[in-house]
Amino acid sequence: MTSHTLTDLGWSDHFARQRSADEDALSPARISEVHRSQLVALTEAGELRLIPTDSAGAYAVGDWVLTDGTAALRRLDPVTDLHRRAAGHTVSDQRIAANVDTVGLVTSCNADFNVARLERYLALALASNALPLVILTKADLCDDPDSFRRQAERLSPLVTAITVNAKDTEDVKRLNPWCSTAQTLALLGSSGVGKTTLRNALTGETEATQGVREDDGKGRHTTTHRALRPTLAGGWLIDTPGMRELQLSGTGEGLEELFDDIETLAAQCKFSNCAHDSEPGCAVKAALGDGTLDHARLERWQKLRREDQYNSETIAAARARQKSFGRVVKEAMSTKSRYKRGYED
Repeated sequence: MTSHTLTDLGWSDHFARQRSADEDALSPARISEVHRSQLVALTEAGELRLIPTDSAGAYAVGDWVLTDGTAALRRLDPVTDLHRRAAGHTVSDQRIAANVDTVGLVTSCNADFNVARLERYLALALASNALPLVILTKADLCDDPDSFRRQAERLSPLVTAITVNAKDTEDVKRLNPWCSTAQTLALLGSSGVGKTTLRNALTGETEATQGVREDDGKGRHTTTHRALRPTLAGGWLIDTPGMRELQLSGTGEGLEELFDDIETLAAQCKFSNCAHDSEPGCAVKAALGDGTLDHARLERWQKLRREDQYNSETIAAARARQKSFGRVVKEAMSTKSRYKRGYED
């Protein structure tokens, strides 16, 4: 395997400052794959298989850890941290990727393009402190791909959007500035939008892809797990499985950035707790009335805020219950131990 320096791998002063003097003997390693019983990590010496010292869910692809060569002894605080509420009925956060410089939100120039879903991904990216980049694939199959690009860029002044033909390796090279010279690009999006095809073009791999369904123009699920891979441009790529469910949690700051226009209006309302319904002096209602604010955008903002608040509170409550239960168990075990020692004495 090609050797890399720590700088090549993305190491920076942010991580170096977290390393204490008594940890000088430990080596930094960057997680490239997370499995239930082991971690795959990249170091200056090459690839390592490490034993996790925490639950597998505590780690994300892209994390930096300190290791003795056998175990991941300590995970360092990331610069950026992508996470969502775990899919299904589990009340917990799920980490998606860490230390990502740019989040490539992949959608296509066809029926897959969905403004409401794209706003979810954008809120996720902005909350992580990474740069959002909307990548519109299948531009070669669309009569007017720029119309999709303009729709994406209208969502926020923070959004950069680019149209590409994922099957044209030369065209895909336009993504190189976001994944070169130790920069890390993560690809997020629904199944079948062309993430694997992009990955192949950017890394030189030959991961199998599947065709497009004729009924809805969508592709089929290909990627099965997250992985950190070197790009031909000298950076790193994290490809992720398609997300069937994306529930927001802890993304309040991302929503504020994404919907900055509405947040600014809301701050001008007469009442601080204005629900933007029937209250007098509502700046949001005034903007709706004069046409400077789209009603559908307001509804999406309100819906995402409610969801994020509910999920965040639910997860916080679940953590509190788990912590309380842990204390009860610990106290019970301590009482049992003291009783046993007294009986034996």
